[in-house]
Amino acid sequence: MQGLVFTGNRTVALQNFPDPTPGPDEVVLQMKASGMCGSDLKFYRPAPGEAQRALGLGNTEPKIAGHEPCGVVVAVGSNVNPKQAWLGQRAMVHHYRGCGCCSHCSTGWMQLCVEGVAEVYGVTGHGGHADYIKVPARTLVTLRDELSFATGAAIACGTGTAWGALKRLELTGDQTLVVFGQGPVGLSATQLATAMGARVIALDVSTQRLAKAKALGAAEVLNPKDVDVLQAIKDLTHGLGAHASIDASSSAQARRQAVQCVRTWGKACFVGEGGNVELDVSPDLLRRQVTLIGSWTFSTVGQKECTDFIADRGIDVDQLFTHRWSLAQGDEAYKLFDQQNEGKGVFLMN
Repeated sequence: MQGLVFTGNRTVALQNFPDPTPGPDEVVLQMKASGMCGSDLKFYRPAPGEAQRALGLGNTEPKIAGHEPCGVVVAVGSNVNPKQAWLGQRAMVHHYRGCGCCSHCSTGWMQLCVEGVAEVYGVTGHGGHADYIKVPARTLVTLRDELSFATGAAIACGTGTAWGALKRLELTGDQTLVVFGQGPVGLSATQLATAMGARVIALDVSTQRLAKAKALGAAEVLNPKDVDVLQAIKDLTHGLGAHASIDASSSAQARRQAVQCVRTWGKACFVGEGGNVELDVSPDLLRRQVTLIGSWTFSTVGQKECTDFIADRGIDVDQLFTHRWSLAQGDEAYKLFDQQNEGKGVFLMN
């Protein structure tokens, strides 16, 4: 089979790998769609292995990229329970493998494994930018028939991550949410929160991404280069501030504003990976009773809930995608995605 590998310094290569064979508790999926996520850029941009070493992941050998896999089960291990996986099943992959036994793994939070995450697909284990992927059966989440494989790929990370953050915020339909950063996760948060009935104020420095946010339901869009962000949000919320905010940008300034823009008793959620932020604890948090939340992706249970919400309400997640690629177009795809001006990209397989 072929798989797309980050070869360092903003380069990729389509390489040959042996076709996978499942172990007793594993399955093999024929890939149908594999999404591009902003966190891919952490491994696309540096020298070979540099990002993995910086994150303490230890494994610097080339791995097939892509952690938003979606496809069809084509091989099943001897110990796999049919309730977990079956031939022909349409499925997404929860893109972590933990011990499978601890309190977190057993509740679907394998990225929080007490023993440490054994593999992150697309980083320390082979990912979804390939013809096939081999994973433990317990990492599968069924993709409903009415949803496209591209939608499944989005739910497998970016859209699922937005869902996890919205659930942590306990967002309700009568609230105003500010979303900083309209990349794949931010756009997903805008779309899902709008579907929940909330009023969304979307921010980004890209006019293309702001236009996409508006198309996905944002009530208001703001470009931080053109406005005083905190004053504009205050003006749009009767002087009170938003009920809640999400930072999906990883910008230190946006993170600080995400805390400062919420009203007394408001909630701010950090989703964007990496970097730092400096807050003045008393005025920014304590004296306004603000809750600050960190949210890292989602569980298999949350992934299923997100899938059902999207399917039951007929949400067109495919609108997120501005580009669809073949694996042979990997170099072109990541060069464009690296500019961070467009929506979401996805690799589609036959």
